[in-house]
This record gives sequence, structure tokens and C-alpha cells, in this order.
Amino acid sequence: MRHVPVATFKDKVSEFIAAAEQGDEIVITRHGKAAAKLVPIIDQDDVEERGRKAWEALAQLREELRAEGKTATIEEMIAWKNEGRR
Repeated sequence: MRHVPVATFKDKVSEFIAAAEQGDEIVITRHGKAAAKLVPIIDQDDVEERGRKAWEALAQLREELRAEGKTATIEEMIAWKNEGRR
């Protein structure tokens, strides 16, 4: 996340918008304090597609576990979901 003063942002607004389109977040500061944040817009279709894929993967995992005669608790599934997160 980059921090840029208002004056710099005004001079290079196109550059910062391009960076946001690539996924960067830019904090715009005034007198050294955060005043605003420029963030990329999340494509709702993309979010929905990722959600569908996650559900499909979960259904596949469920079928694999059932074929092996195994089950998973909700706590185990939550732990799997959170693996690798801080």
C-alpha cells in the first residue's frame, strides 16, 4: 500500500488509477495523515465465480470423503478454510 500526498496524487492521477486497476491500494495523505484511499473495484462476477468454484470443490471433497467412509466436522472444515491465514 502506497502513501502519497494530495499534490503528488493530483499530478499523477492517471498513473495511480492504473496502479489501482492492477490491484494496488493507494492512501492519499494530507499533511502527513491519511485522508482517502484509492482501491480497485472488485468485479462482482469474478467474486461469484470464485464462490461457485469453492462450493464445487467442497462438494467434490465431500464425495471423496464419503467414498472413503470418512466424515469431517464443521470445526475441521473451518480449520481447513483458515489454513495459511494469519
